[in-house]
Amino acid sequence: MKSITEVLNSKVSEAFEKAGFDGSFGRVNISNRPDLCEYQCNGAMALAKAMHKKPIDIAEAVVENLKESDCFKKAEAVMPGFINLDISEGFVASYLTEMAADENMGLSSVEEKNGAKPLIIVDYGGANVAKPLHVGHLRSAVIGESIKRLGAAMGNRMIGDVHLGDWGLQMGLIIEELKDRNQTEFDLSDLEEIYPAASAKSKEKDENGELTERALEFKERALAATEKLQSGDSECMAIWKRIMELSIPDLKRNYDSLNVSFDLWKGESDVQKYIPDMLKDLEERGIAYESQGALVVDISEEGDTKELPPCIVRKSDGASLYATTDLATLIEREKLYSPDAYIYIADQRQSLHYTSFFRVARKAGIVREDEGLTFLGFGTMNGKDGKPFKTREGGVLRLSALVNEINEKVYEKIRENRSEEDISDEEAREISKTVGLAALKYGDLSNQASKDYIFDIDRFTSFEGNTGPYILYSMVRISSIMKKYCEQGNELPKGCVSTEAVAESKASKDLALLLTRYNEVMELAWRELAPHKICQYIYEISNAFNSFYHETKILSEENEAKKRAYISLLSLTRDVLTKCTDVLGFEAPERM
Repeated sequence: MKSITEVLNSKVSEAFEKAGFDGSFGRVNISNRPDLCEYQCNGAMALAKAMHKKPIDIAEAVVENLKESDCFKKAEAVMPGFINLDISEGFVASYLTEMAADENMGLSSVEEKNGAKPLIIVDYGGANVAKPLHVGHLRSAVIGESIKRLGAAMGNRMIGDVHLGDWGLQMGLIIEELKDRNQTEFDLSDLEEIYPAASAKSKEKDENGELTERALEFKERALAATEKLQSGDSECMAIWKRIMELSIPDLKRNYDSLNVSFDLWKGESDVQKYIPDMLKDLEERGIAYESQGALVVDISEEGDTKELPPCIVRKSDGASLYATTDLATLIEREKLYSPDAYIYIADQRQSLHYTSFFRVARKAGIVREDEGLTFLGFGTMNGKDGKPFKTREGGVLRLSALVNEINEKVYEKIRENRSEEDISDEEAREISKTVGLAALKYGDLSNQASKDYIFDIDRFTSFEGNTGPYILYSMVRISSIMKKYCEQGNELPKGCVSTEAVAESKASKDLALLLTRYNEVMELAWRELAPHKICQYIYEISNAFNSFYHETKILSEENEAKKRAYISLLSLTRDVLTKCTDVLGFEAPERM
């Protein structure tokens, strides 16, 4: 289904051509002066220079042709040559009816390639086993999940991979700490204490700020243990397997609390078998060469604005790096899935890493020329002091603690608004989890991914303003109206929005016009990998709905046909909001 803008462009382009002008100038945009018009075309201004005509003369000639179309309620030429347009209520109603009847609500599915929809792997999460998730993992999980869901909504086949860090130094640190404690058995609670202790021991400094002898000795042992693990040492492997048995279920529980799920739970350990042959191939083909004992690949390209350092694929001591593992992961993914594109989501401070290994992958032919490699870097989540978010004591806050804190804040607000007779404590707790998740996710996703943002728990949990709870409150209000409508003995209208509903008031038309933009907003968000555009859209819809609600007697309307018309508009509004919030990864409760 064509977007509303595409339809309008076609109509205005035809009017330009009928007037004897180039139709490519008939492009329309949403008006930035809604008090004057709904849409605007500025093509006459640009065309005037090329044709040596007055812009107003061109605009007036085009408007004469637009008056013949039943698409426009108003078409007028305004000095010095703007074309102001209002869409007819009948056309809007017809467009929304077609949208409501469509399974995808007007969202065009991507084209098939070789008989199948595009397959895209989204690499996000980046959790390390043996370490609990903390606030630093939030943005990757939340943004990545929304990108995966958005891609699926567009018709792509999406695969989400958590890409675990399960083969690095943290394993050697834990192995040696267990030895120091003479401890052979451990559970999850032990593990959560053992790693921080081992990490602190390896970073211990003296009064001069230098690593202590104990720290140096311990880290040396940890490095050796890591090497033994990676060489398949049976004792180290047994500890590693126990760590994996404890960590993965815990990570899954934490991700489940965010409504985040992965199709693949693969890690660095899964691709170690590919590394020796990969490095040998890079060296034999002259792509990689030795430099100061390390194996490196030049990645500089013509047109670079600054010099980029070579990508190290093997350290001088023979150890692998993140780039090595990521390249090997690409080899495995190509072998198992042969996707059409990859999207990596991580802290934007890692942009050089992704530029480096992307270029090596291209240079080595690990990925095909037509495969997309995209890095979406995100900014930091900061406290009110503008610094990376910490606990009151200055430590890193666990993600589970953050979720609990925001849920408790929502619970308090529900209790302020509802008595225990109205809603039980148990139900209030359940609702707070649903609303708290929306507060957390919307608070993050409503910001442009690449930008830093301030985490303000009071603002994010507010039931008013540009927040997740406000969006959900609007959805709950719509559902309540529709439920009461059915309790009056009516059936919900299906797939039809009437002209009468759109034409009822400025508020109803404003709402209807916003609904017509659903497919183009989603397509733009996908094209730019920008979930914040969906957040802005549903905030505008919620505002428009609430204006309509406060101005209109819906359930008390005596004219049954008019009441049914209102309900049809609200039904589509609810469907659009539901589709959008599902992509963002949260849902509305039955009541709030």
